[in-house]
Amino acid sequence: MMRRGFQWAARLSHHRALPAAPHILPRFTPSSAFGSSVDSLVSRFCLEKTDLKDYALPNASWCPDMLSLYQEFLEKTKTDGWIKLPSFKSNRDHIQGLKLPSGLAVTSDKSDWRIFTRCIQVEGQGYEYVIFFHPSKKKSVCLFQPGPYLEGAPGFAHGGSLAAMMDETFSKTAYLAGEGLFTLSLNIRFKNLIPVGSLAVLNTDVEKIEDQKLYMSCVTQSRDQKTVYAKCSGVFLQLQLEQE
Repeated sequence: MMRRGFQWAARLSHHRALPAAPHILPRFTPSSAFGSSVDSLVSRFCLEKTDLKDYALPNASWCPDMLSLYQEFLEKTKTDGWIKLPSFKSNRDHIQGLKLPSGLAVTSDKSDWRIFTRCIQVEGQGYEYVIFFHPSKKKSVCLFQPGPYLEGAPGFAHGGSLAAMMDETFSKTAYLAGEGLFTLSLNIRFKNLIPVGSLAVLNTDVEKIEDQKLYMSCVTQSRDQKTVYAKCSGVFLQLQLEQE
């Protein structure tokens, strides 16, 4: 199933359209990704009024480094153009009023949809993270604290948990910077292990947008920047969502 999914994504990236539905992937124009639409994407993603729970807020499990750096970036939202992104339990909540093009929509009677990085509900046990995005710089910083349910080697986070966190940070950045929605590739080089319960900082940049693809990079390191945990590059496919 996974191989078939990657083959489908590869065909999508080469042909720029789904079979029998060429309207799904409109030809990319720079203004649609880097003009005023960035503001509209951010406003659509960051709902001003909502009853949805924001999981990207401090709780008792956050370590001192996580809390203090969170406060630093919160101050930057007032002066330096950074935006704190809310984190709801499902991407369906983030992109309200929009839907996947016909042929990609999934129907189900299930109501408790959850994004993978929000599937562990107990505070501090799984993924604790918050993402800050800078619209004009097209970059993000994610503060990530892995909990004990993400353990790989004893006392350290599983490499797969960091891979998922980098993919999630990439995806939010790609969507806000240029309607990037589908991961085409991730290339990760692990350098060091992340201790469970400690802070890892993911610095993510959009390197370029070309042929309906966003090329991105991420360096994950300790707060003092003395330890690099991993380096990653990724490619995301642009896909215009349909208005309901």
